[in-house]
Amino acid sequence: MAYFYNFPLIPYDNFGEGNFQLMTNLLRRVGLRTKVSSNKLFFDTYEVKEGETPESLADKLYGDSELHYIIMMVNDISDRFHQWPKTSSQFIKYLNDKYANPDGVHHYEIAQTSGDTTVKIDIGKDNTNYPSAFIVTNREYEQKLEDENRKIRLLVPEYVSDFVEEFNSLMGESRI
Repeated sequence: MAYFYNFPLIPYDNFGEGNFQLMTNLLRRVGLRTKVSSNKLFFDTYEVKEGETPESLADKLYGDSELHYIIMMVNDISDRFHQWPKTSSQFIKYLNDKYANPDGVHHYEIAQTSGDTTVKIDIGKDNTNYPSAFIVTNREYEQKLEDENRKIRLLVPEYVSDFVEEFNSLMGESRI
């Protein structure tokens, strides 16, 4: 069943002329219940590989590419272009578009001195007070974000039909 099938229809006047048409309410959202979201038994962790898309993963895991919205919802992804990992070529293009110098200083970091000393503290773009701080380049910073985006959760396939049923029910509860 298509993702937008259960979205409510709302009357909408495109041009403000009193000519209303029924349109799909694309702003309607539902979220995972906290009790479900925090239950580790429902999910597997996964590292997205080069070129994988939510559709390809849904097809491979659930046998239906249209169930990609499950992957997006489980990972709280609303912007596929910035919250989903880029391919290598997309990443390079993104870096070059965003930064005049991809290998320039993004910020400096120091190691935390108490507790877990592997934790790094971002001290900003000025290391005057911390001459031993180390440089984090724009490329390193963006790569770290990409690596974080690659780590996702996947709903265990045995719970997909329950998830879809609950999603459809919640979407149908409100007509506005």
